[in-house]
Amino acid sequence: MMLPPPADQPDRPMASPFPPELHDVRHLWLKAGLLLLWALVSFGASYFARDLQTLVLGVWPLGYWIVAQGAVLVFIAIVVVYAWAMNRFERQDQQRQDHRRQMPEPAPGNADHPHGW
Repeated sequence: MMLPPPADQPDRPMASPFPPELHDVRHLWLKAGLLLLWALVSFGASYFARDLQTLVLGVWPLGYWIVAQGAVLVFIAIVVVYAWAMNRFERQDQQRQDHRRQMPEPAPGNADHPHGW
């Protein structure tokens, strides 16, 4: 038995794959900074691998340390920083929305001139 096709719902808005809140300037700067750090650790360490071998951290050369453990630790730190910052941004946005709800709405007649004439 075939089911009838779903009825069109022209009044229903289409859902966006990315909510507009994720395009906030704070979010974009955070993502850009963390991506830059990721690129520096990934490509910078491999490009300067021979130069990094001359620096010794503990008993191993810095290049070996970054490839063996450091890059993974930096990537984990990037994820932790991103999660922490996003939670903070969400709390700030929630507090801002709560503050707006507590503010009294202006009278409808004085919306254009809130201080009166």
